[in-house]
Formats: sequence, C-alpha cells, structure tokens
Amino acid sequence: MSIDAIKKAVGYKAAELVENRMCIGLGTGTTAFYFIERLGQRCREGLKIQAVSSSTRSLEQAKKEGIPLLDIDATTTLDLTVDGADEIDPLKRMIKGAGGALVREKILAAMSREMVVIVDEKKLVSSLGKCKLPVEILPFAKTATLHHIQKAGYHGEFRKKSDGDAYVTDNNNLIIDIQFDSSRENPEEDHETLIRIPGVVDTGFFFNLAGRVIVGFTDGQVVIK
Repeated sequence: MSIDAIKKAVGYKAAELVENRMCIGLGTGTTAFYFIERLGQRCREGLKIQAVSSSTRSLEQAKKEGIPLLDIDATTTLDLTVDGADEIDPLKRMIKGAGGALVREKILAAMSREMVVIVDEKKLVSSLGKCKLPVEILPFAKTATLHHIQKAGYHGEFRKKSDGDAYVTDNNNLIIDIQFDSSRENPEEDHETLIRIPGVVDTGFFFNLAGRVIVGFTDGQVVIK
C-alpha cells in the first residue's frame, strides 16, 4: 500500500468519527487533505456540521468541498479536531508544523474536546527529534531571535520557499526549523527553553493534546489507538 493510499485510508477513517451537529477543527497537511475531502463528501450526503480551519489552504479546500464554515471567533470550543503529525511517540507527544500552520493547529487542538491524530506508520517514533522542529517567530528582529536560539544550543535556519524567498505563515510570521543532533529525552525542557526566547511565538511540540490516534500501515491495516 502506497503512502498516499495510507494517508487516504486514515483520513477517510477519521471522517467517519464525525457526527451530526458537531463543530469540527480542520487540520493542515497532506493527510488532513483526505479527511477534509471525505468530510465534504459526507456533508453532501446529508451530514450537518460546522467547521473551522487551521490554515488558508484547508479553508479553501473546505469551501470547495461545500463544508459549512464557522467564524473562529464565534466559538470557544470544538467537538473534534482532526490533524496529522510529523512524529508521534508512545506518550502521544508530537512534533508538528511541516505544513507551516503549527500555531493555529495548536490553538484548535486546545479548543477541542478531542484531537484525533491521523498518521502513517512511519510517523511513529520511540522518541521525538528525528524530524525538524518548526519554531514560529515574529519577523521583528528575526536575526536576533535566531541568534538567541543558536546561543541556546540549537541548530536552526529560516524556512524558505522553493523560489528561495522566506516562508511566511498565515499569521505573517516566519519559521525557523531546528535540526536536533540526537533524540529528545525531555522535549518539554526544549519547549520551555525555546518559548522563553523573546520573539518566539510557539514551537511545534504538542504535549497532552492527542486523543485517539489513527495509524495506517503498508499492509493495509488501519488501527485506532
């Protein structure tokens, strides 16, 4: 089973968890794409929901799919948010943000009664730190913020688009991607160190937010943990 087929399988499986009259948070990324696709199909089949989006990209897809959208400031709680992860460990700690929407994704997850995480088996890790950690920062004094991140012992660089220009988030901020030298035994400490640096908005570490995790395997199995 191809990675794309696995992502579709877990995304579609997550969409079946959505019930009438729910308010849903839409994640961002290649796996969340399939969740939104199937959710749109279910809405056209008669499912009655409202949704909010974590990114402009997901918002535009939801509009195209005909999913009823709610102003994010019209609610303080969500029934369910469905989103992917770059890495997730046995304690359901995650690194997220490869798609650039980490701050908004974290806000939606924190608003939700449950965050359902959808991943392929390659995203399961024994400890976090193999993939890069995105850190969203303010554009103001960006070089100084990077300097302080490096001074704290982290190897980071500004994310760039394919054309070489700076990557800018939907919040009009920048992202510094940190490459760790080793797996993180205490990622909570890394988060606390980074979040205390002036200019840092948030990190891609997600703690105590994941509920059910839907995992797709190359042999075709889809398992809910």
